Amino acid sequence: MDLGLTCPRFHWDGGDAAIAERFAAVARGADRAGLRSLWVMDHLFQIPNFGRAEDPMLEAYGALSYAAALTSRVTLGALVTCPVYREPGLLVKQVSTLDALSGGRAVLGIGAGWYEDEARGLGLRFPPTAERFERLEETLRIARQMWSDDNGPFEGRHYRLGRTLNAPQANPLVLVGGSGERRTLRLVAQYADACNLLYGADVPHKLGVLRAHCERLGRPYEEIEKTLHMRVADGQSMAESVRRCAELAEQGIDHVIVAVPDPADDKWQAYVGELAERVAPITARGR
Repeated sequence: MDLGLTCPRFHWDGGDAAIAERFAAVARGADRAGLRSLWVMDHLFQIPNFGRAEDPMLEAYGALSYAAALTSRVTLGALVTCPVYREPGLLVKQVSTLDALSGGRAVLGIGAGWYEDEARGLGLRFPPTAERFERLEETLRIARQMWSDDNGPFEGRHYRLGRTLNAPQANPLVLVGGSGERRTLRLVAQYADACNLLYGADVPHKLGVLRAHCERLGRPYEEIEKTLHMRVADGQSMAESVRRCAELAEQGIDHVIVAVPDPADDKWQAYVGELAERVAPITARGR
């Protein structure tokens, strides 16, 4: 099993002046520990699960580019990008730039988005849910076209691109986050290299739905990497974390992405590094 780390908070002792140094410690620590992946949220205000809206929050692709310069192995992505915050051609160009500057380590993590308050607060478009899913699918189609030899036009319901030219070329992993059975998991089966579920989801059922979408579309289910986001509570023992990861592997998860109380702290970096070593021999069911 692979282990990844997400950094959902940028609120450290020392205030805003400490952010660059502490986030650098997170990135270097993840790389040094041999983690598979490092993620940040694509949010503009802090979300309620992790703090107050007024807490510091970095723009995702600026933060990931900074992390790319400090690392050499770990893959880098947003968990997950809201497709309506950026025009899709620009988003694909941003991810392609990250891929080029990181030596091919970028991931496009994307979902339908949900945090209306931040969008309204900063004057960004935030259409109803059905339209966001339509725009998400068109963004996935645009990404696949821009990361191919086809640089012709794209004509969709919401987006029209005159020339999908993308140089330097890139081929990032595409991850679709969310567990909606009718739309999200169908998009995974049709367009993505990986899915991402939240801890607490009925994993066997959700993966069964994903398998059914794959069968209907003629897509090999085994091609898709199954990832899951899991918070590690302060005081949670190593044995408990290993046990949870083993249970998830038995349910079919390949890659667990953890959030720890302070990923910049030496204690938590050591914890995550040991956890990565302990779960590495575990193989997901069906692999």
